[in-house]
Amino acid sequence: MTTRALEHYDDHAAAGATAEQTASSRRRILIAGTIGTAIEWYDFFIYGLIAPLVFDQLFFPKFDQLTATIAVFATFAVGFLARPLGGLVFGHFGDRLGRKSVLLCTLLMMGLATMSIGLLPTYASAGVAATVALVALRFVQGFALGGESTAAILMAIETAPGHRRGFSAAVIQAAGPVGVVLASFAALTIARLPEADLLSWGWRVPFLISAVLVALGVYMRLRIEESATFRKAKVTEAAPVVEALREHWRPILIVFFAEMAQTSYFYLTAIFTISFATRQLGVQKDVITQAVLFANLVGLVAMPLIGAWSDRIGRKRLFLAGVVLAAISMFAFYGVVASRDTVLVTGAVILAAGVIHPLMFGSEGSYFPELFPTRIRFTGVSIGKQLGTVLGGGIAPLVATSLFAQTGSTYAITGYYVALALAAMIALGFARETGKSRLLG
Repeated sequence: MTTRALEHYDDHAAAGATAEQTASSRRRILIAGTIGTAIEWYDFFIYGLIAPLVFDQLFFPKFDQLTATIAVFATFAVGFLARPLGGLVFGHFGDRLGRKSVLLCTLLMMGLATMSIGLLPTYASAGVAATVALVALRFVQGFALGGESTAAILMAIETAPGHRRGFSAAVIQAAGPVGVVLASFAALTIARLPEADLLSWGWRVPFLISAVLVALGVYMRLRIEESATFRKAKVTEAAPVVEALREHWRPILIVFFAEMAQTSYFYLTAIFTISFATRQLGVQKDVITQAVLFANLVGLVAMPLIGAWSDRIGRKRLFLAGVVLAAISMFAFYGVVASRDTVLVTGAVILAAGVIHPLMFGSEGSYFPELFPTRIRFTGVSIGKQLGTVLGGGIAPLVATSLFAQTGSTYAITGYYVALALAAMIALGFARETGKSRLLG
């Protein structure tokens, strides 16, 4: 079926699909999606917040400090490298069998991998086997998140009324900052432990807490029903990835370049900054972890507001505004952090990760899925989004660390991001606005 034909799908059937699910059912889906997504992001990000503090000593003790930091971020990137594979696998089953089963599977996988990291022996007791196990478990985390990050969004927008899709998707997006806030609280707490306690047992606690959180998430997700929009889809593709690449490669490319700009900005201003500020600039660990915490508290409030705003004025212009502001802010960001002033450092991180970044992240939740028809929506979004995440956020801390090591300056890092932002602006120039349109059948 061609894209032109899809534009003329039966509007009444689509409206009926949404109406079929009661308001209470939609609320359960939104709550379950939000809680589960927050838990998965907690699990995924606890590594990014704790690893720069201690993993260089625990799992890479044979390297000098800079090389060990690069190794930590390389392992961090492994989780992102697994996301496209997870997106493809779960996208296939999500488009063939439904979204709900994917949500349950990804949550269990993520939780088990996170708890296992908390139980790992260190290099001192198990040698290189400990490092290999860490990398393998990080891969499982990324594989699970590759399916989760799309499935929860699709459940939200496929059950929401048309005039509230942006808000509903942004609520799920806000679960990301909720997860990071939880992870930040955990990281902030253990960062204040004496060094000996932190290295011996303190770092394990945030990973093991995942057991309780995952049990809550599974309970919530068992109580929801499949989205009516998926159940009403007229066609189920035998190989969704084939049609997605053949018929919908343009929106896939748009999502890819937009996602590179969005994810790289967050990881450069939040995750990379933790290591850069503490190791290179001498900023206190609790100062930078508090800054990331406050930024995500602001972000989780901003997301739903931006989503609701996108329902009124459209998704594309808000995302573009975020990209432009992000590129401009990078020219000053690292200079402000280098001041080592607690207020200025905190303000810079909050502005970047808590205000500018949500303009992109809060609007993309509804924007990207609306570019694709239901029968290949999971697969189409996953291909563009997960590949963009890998080549954006996934490698951003590693690239930034390497650029600084080679040049001794943050100007190269700024240039790196500006190039990604320009690519996103060009791609979005070919994208249509979707805010007032119905979901394609």
